[in-house]
Amino acid sequence: MSSDALILHIDPRDDVATALVTLSPGDSAGGVVVRQEIAAGHKLAVRPVAQGAPVLKYGWPIGRATTDIAAGDHVHSHNLATALSGLEDYAYAPTAPETLAGSDATFDGYRRADGRVGTRNEIWILCTVGCVARTAQRIAAEANRRFAGRVDGVLALTHPFGCSQLGDDLSATRGMLARLAGHPNAGGVLIVGLGCESNQLGPLLESLEGVAPERLRAFSAQLSEDEIEEGLAAVEALVEIAERDVRTPCPISDLVIGLKCGGSDGFSGLTANPLVGRIADQVTGSGGTAILTEIPEIFGAERLLMARAADRAVFDGVVRVVDDFKGYFLSHGEPISENPSPGNIAGGVTTLEEKSLGAVQKAGRGAVTEVLRYGDRARRPGVILLEAPGNDAVSSTALTAAGATVILFTTGRGTPLGFPAPTLKIATNSSLAQRKPRWIDFDAGTIAAGQPLDLAAEALLATVIATASGRLTRAEENGEREIAIWKRGVTL
Repeated sequence: MSSDALILHIDPRDDVATALVTLSPGDSAGGVVVRQEIAAGHKLAVRPVAQGAPVLKYGWPIGRATTDIAAGDHVHSHNLATALSGLEDYAYAPTAPETLAGSDATFDGYRRADGRVGTRNEIWILCTVGCVARTAQRIAAEANRRFAGRVDGVLALTHPFGCSQLGDDLSATRGMLARLAGHPNAGGVLIVGLGCESNQLGPLLESLEGVAPERLRAFSAQLSEDEIEEGLAAVEALVEIAERDVRTPCPISDLVIGLKCGGSDGFSGLTANPLVGRIADQVTGSGGTAILTEIPEIFGAERLLMARAADRAVFDGVVRVVDDFKGYFLSHGEPISENPSPGNIAGGVTTLEEKSLGAVQKAGRGAVTEVLRYGDRARRPGVILLEAPGNDAVSSTALTAAGATVILFTTGRGTPLGFPAPTLKIATNSSLAQRKPRWIDFDAGTIAAGQPLDLAAEALLATVIATASGRLTRAEENGEREIAIWKRGVTL
C-alpha cells in the first residue's frame, strides 16, 4: 500500500487508487495527471485499461471497463461495470490458517449460568405478534420510570409480524424471537402474546433455549384483565432477580462481536473495515468469536472466505449459503449484483465486487469455523459466517440473535439506527465523524490521514472493552434500539 497524501494505492497490481481528497483536473497524484474532477473516496486510474478488461483494486477484479480508460481518468459507474452474473463453480482449495496474536485484555461482563457472558443486564420485552407491539412499548416505558437504576434498562423489542404467516416464514419469526429471548445481555425476559395470532405463545415458549425459567415471564393479553399492570408486575419480578447480577472481569475470549457495515463509501475498505478486521483477529486469536453476515455483500469476494474454511464441511456450508442467496435473487427475477446502494455509489463504491472486497476485511484473517443459517446461534469460536441480507436492521438483529454481545458497525454515510446488542458506529472518514458526533463512536478516518493501523486498533479495542464493560454507545444514549425480522413468505 502506498500513499502520497492525495491518493492511496492499495496493491501494486491495482489499476486504480483512491482519492484521499477531492482532485481537480491538472493535479498530479502518484505520478499521474488527473484528467477530471474526482471526489474524495472515488477512484483514479493509475494506468490505462482497455475496454472489456478487468479493473483491479485490492489486487482483485472489481468489474470490467465498459470503455477505454486512460491514466488520470475518474473510474466509476460511467466506465466500470460488474462482471457478476449468476451461480459459479467453486473448488475446495484451503490455505494454511494464520496464527493470530491474541490479547490479554479483559472486560467486566455478566457471566450467565450457561457460561456465556453478557455486556448488558437488561430486561427484554418481546412480543409474539405486532398487535401487542405498542403494549410492550408502554410496559417498557413505565418500567424504565419505575425501576430506573436497578438494571441496565428495560427494552421493548417489537416487530409487525407473527400473524398471517405460514410455514417456514412463520417458523423463522418464531426462531428469531426464541434466539433473542436466550441472549446473555437479557437478565430477564418478558414475552407478551395476544392470544389469536399464528405465532402462538405455547410453541414459542417450547422452542426457547438458554433461558433460565426463573428469568422468564409470559402472558396473553386477551386473557389479562389489565395487560399493562400485569406486564409491569412481571417486569418487577424479573428486576428483583436481575438486579443481584454483578459485573466480573472476563477475558475477551468471552466476547462475541458482530461485524456489520452500512452506508459504505470509498474509504470503507481502506480504513474502518480493515481496522475492524484487526479487532476480529485479536478476539478470535484469543479464543473468542466474530460473526460476519450480509451474504449478498460478499458476492465477488466469497472465494477469500472459502479459502479460509476450517474444513470441507465449512467450505460446503459457505458455498450453499452463497448459492442459496444468489438463487433467492434470481428466483425473483432480480440480478445478483443489484448493489451498491445510491449512497454507496455517491461515496465512491462502483460495483458489488468492490463493495464486497472491502466488506470482507471486517472478518480479519482467521479461519472460518462455522456457517449459520438465519436465526441460528453461534456454537464455536472463530470467524463465523451468518446467513442474512445486507439490510442494516435485519442483519444486525440476526447478529444479535446469533449471540453477538457487541456489534462493530462501520459506516461512511452515517445512520442513527441502533440494535439490541450495543452497537459501535465506526466512521470510515473523519468528515462524517465531525459532522455527526451524536451518531459516531469512533473515527477511523484518521488512518487515511496517516495514523498507523496498529495504533488505531489499540484505540478501537479500548473502546470495545469500555463498551462491553458498560459504557453506553451513541445509539444507546439516543434511545435507538430496535429489531427487524426478515420476512420471505406470503402474507395471508
